[in-house]
Amino acid sequence: MTGHMTAPGDLGRRVAWRREAMGLSREQLAGRARIDSGYLGYLEENAASPAAETVHRLAVALETSTEELLGQTADLPPGRGEAAPHAHLEKLDPQECLRLISPGGVGRIAFNDLGGPVILPVNYALHDGAVVFRTAFGGPLDETLRTGLRGVEFKVAFEVDRIDEARREGWSVLLRGGIHHVSGDVSSDADADADADAERAAAGVSGVDPWAGGDRGLYVKVVPTEVTGRRIRHVE
Repeated sequence: MTGHMTAPGDLGRRVAWRREAMGLSREQLAGRARIDSGYLGYLEENAASPAAETVHRLAVALETSTEELLGQTADLPPGRGEAAPHAHLEKLDPQECLRLISPGGVGRIAFNDLGGPVILPVNYALHDGAVVFRTAFGGPLDETLRTGLRGVEFKVAFEVDRIDEARREGWSVLLRGGIHHVSGDVSSDADADADADAERAAAGVSGVDPWAGGDRGLYVKVVPTEVTGRRIRHVE
């Protein structure tokens, strides 16, 4: 495998992100890929034109593909490869499900509106046993999902998954429960206002940060009453 690749500027970012996700130091990855650790540092921090063989070695060491490292799969749906041999599906217990989703990231919230079922992606955090995300006041996750009755909440589903393209494995976690809007209203009840202030402060501690940008000042929580999950594994 000869020649050099005109790699996009995000090659280094993708290599560094994958390396850190696997818990590898630069020295460890360099050893796996049989390249100089100083050159690996240069690749991670600068736009470069590495040899095709170098990119291939990094992909193998990072248990991914050259296409993934080069960003060529960014606009493609995950899971397009063939199924692995001897694959089987196993159920996950609730504790393992919560452990898997605890780092936060992107999940999907599913609910019904007047037009039928809707599924939307959101950046979320897991805080005090609840899924927390932010949305816009007046948006589809605000007024559509308010019952107008104190203590009565719509039931929703929230799903998170992870696909390992290289190993053709993955997992998915499904939570179901009531959706609760952290109130921004001021009432005549001082105790209720104090509780609302405390709730907003607690939601803010979650640190959830929407990628979509814009004014998303409404915190929303999903307190799960049911947690299930599945994992695909295969025996080589």
